[in-house]
Amino acid sequence: MLNKKIKVVITDCNHPSIEIERKMLSEINAELILSNCNTEEDIIKVAKDADGIINQRVPITRRVITLLNKCKVIVRYGVGVDNIDVKAATECGIIVSNVPDYCVDEVSTHAIALILNCARGISLLDRKIREEEWGFTLAKPLFRTQGKTLGIYGLGRIGSAVAKKSMGFGLKIIAYDPYVSKVNNRIKMVDFPQLLSESDFISINASLTDETWHAFKENELKAMKKTAYLINTARGSIVDERVLYKALREGWIAGAAVDVMEKEPPDWDNPLLKLDNVVFTPHSAFYSEESYIELKTKVAEAVISVLSGRLPKSIMNPEVIKKIIEKGYFYNRNDFII
Repeated sequence: MLNKKIKVVITDCNHPSIEIERKMLSEINAELILSNCNTEEDIIKVAKDADGIINQRVPITRRVITLLNKCKVIVRYGVGVDNIDVKAATECGIIVSNVPDYCVDEVSTHAIALILNCARGISLLDRKIREEEWGFTLAKPLFRTQGKTLGIYGLGRIGSAVAKKSMGFGLKIIAYDPYVSKVNNRIKMVDFPQLLSESDFISINASLTDETWHAFKENELKAMKKTAYLINTARGSIVDERVLYKALREGWIAGAAVDVMEKEPPDWDNPLLKLDNVVFTPHSAFYSEESYIELKTKVAEAVISVLSGRLPKSIMNPEVIKKIIEKGYFYNRNDFII
């Protein structure tokens, strides 16, 4: 593999530069092709003979995957792989990799910032001042954060970091995650109904799966306190946006802070954008200069590992290993460790 030209395709990417990836991949004699794919046909046209694929947002469907003649690895810029048909990739002997740890600090800090923004009415007051209105009563009622309850939906790397950081503000922490049992003794694990009914703030930090899709809909939002805030830095589709709009407009909950939406960018006539009791950021929680470099470096490292006969650090479909051994992709048997 290392003696012949390797083709790696970036299906889509809004980064201003791919020089980090290009330089690293050149070390294994790989040609890096940047495309701007929007459809299945776009991907098939540019990547059907690719050895590796790097992907950001465009869906990589079963149809696309079955038509990839040489592909051994698909790596996503980011944590979630909900836009990749992982099952199809496994069936075709393709490793799916991601970068699960590159922005834990950034996203958890962003979630805390949004919680504090809601708690102190900062965005609303800023907006009112610019509209030539002045006075603390414009944001009433505001409540002290110390002693309030933060509910964390999804206690993985980011959720755990949110919990740790929020303790410094005197918040009591409860969490719901059916896949986590052992936790810090300052975190109380609860069921989902209890999380909804007891939390003053709920921070969504779960991955988007069939199980979490629209986990927050009418019954769930109505079960929250009328004074509670919903903060989402995970995936837009974990919350039913149409129901969230109704909840905010009719006062089922006090407010929301949203870094992710069901459609990105949103339609600019989306009624959520007209409400005063919701704060938006443009799916930017992941970003810092440091995380940006780390993301690009780790994506390239994952591609290089697979195309050099080694396993990447993160494999979203470990059951594929048996299939790729059978295909004889790897020459270094010492790397078959997860």
